[in-house]
Amino acid sequence: MFSTIKADLRRKAEWYDLPPDKVGSLIKAFFSDGSTAQLLYRLMRFCQSYAFLKPIAIIVYRLNVFFGHVVIGRGASIGEEFVIIHSFGIVINSAVKAGTGLVIEHGVTIGAEKGLSPVLGNNVFIGAGAKIIGAVTIGNDVKIGANAVVTKSLPDGATAVGVPAKVIKIYGEKVSADSTVI
Repeated sequence: MFSTIKADLRRKAEWYDLPPDKVGSLIKAFFSDGSTAQLLYRLMRFCQSYAFLKPIAIIVYRLNVFFGHVVIGRGASIGEEFVIIHSFGIVINSAVKAGTGLVIEHGVTIGAEKGLSPVLGNNVFIGAGAKIIGAVTIGNDVKIGANAVVTKSLPDGATAVGVPAKVIKIYGEKVSADSTVI
C-alpha cells in the first residue's frame, strides 16, 4: 500500500512540475487538493482486501465522502500513479477498472449503465465535469476534455471532446471530420 501511495504522490508532483524524487515535492503533493481523497481510497482498498478489515473499509469509504467529497466504490480498481486534482463531485462506480496513470479533475463521473462499467487503460486524463458511462473501453494515452460525455469506446492516443464525445486527435494528429473512429 505504501509503495502505491508513494507512486501516486510522485505522479502528482510531476503533474505540478515538481521533481518527483525530492521529499519536499512529495510533501507538497501530499498536502495539495485531492490528496485526501486519493489516500482514503488507497486505505479503503487495502482494508477491502482483508475480510476482517472490510467493516473498516466501509467507514473509510464514508470518510472519503465526507472529507474528500468523492464517491469511489469499494470495488473500483485503480492502478498506481492515480491523481485527483480537485476531488469535489467525483463519482466512480464500484465495477470500474483503471490502469496506471489515471488523472482526474473535479466533477467527473465514471459510471455504470445496465450494470456494465467502463474499463480505462493506462495514462488516461479526464477533464473537469466529464462523464464516462457504460460498457466502454478507454484506450491507453487518452485525453478526455472537460464536460465531454463518453458513451462509446475510445482508441489508444485519442483526444475526445464534446457531447457526445468525438475523437478530434489521435496521438496529436487531427482526425478528419468524415472519419468514424468512435
